[in-house]
Amino acid sequence: AHFRNLPQSSVRVKLIPIMSDTEEVAEVEAVEEEVEMSVLDALKEVLKKALIHDGLKKGLHECAKALDRRSARLCCLAKDCENEEYKKLIRALCAEGKVSVIMVDAGKDLGAWCGLAKLDEEGNVKKAVRTSCAVITDFGEETRALTVLLDYLQKQADEE
Repeated sequence: AHFRNLPQSSVRVKLIPIMSDTEEVAEVEAVEEEVEMSVLDALKEVLKKALIHDGLKKGLHECAKALDRRSARLCCLAKDCENEEYKKLIRALCAEGKVSVIMVDAGKDLGAWCGLAKLDEEGNVKKAVRTSCAVITDFGEETRALTVLLDYLQKQADEE
């Protein structure tokens, strides 16, 4: 029961035979992931958690409202957004509210990460709707991914 909060990949079940060859006991051990989580993977997980906890705003209208209300904690902006005025508005609202901006390569990817996609049976993206902006107002829960992302943003802020 206390392994519920661990990611699926970090719980290992090992069957250990007892004296009789018909009975086996399952021994569950938590294994820390040694692999360093990339910032992109961390961002995907944080966006997913925010979506689950109803703390994710998508699109210009919702994002502008969240940034204007000062309820935004983090903003994602697509690099492939063609409308310069759109990017200028979002950057200005973020600067005004002192909100960190993360630039994402493609709006289609950002849309898929925000749940704006149809998935096939295997869970692969079949059709994604593009969004040029997404704002997180509520991170949901404290996860390792959130820590990785916030550390990255802190390093970026220190460099400027």
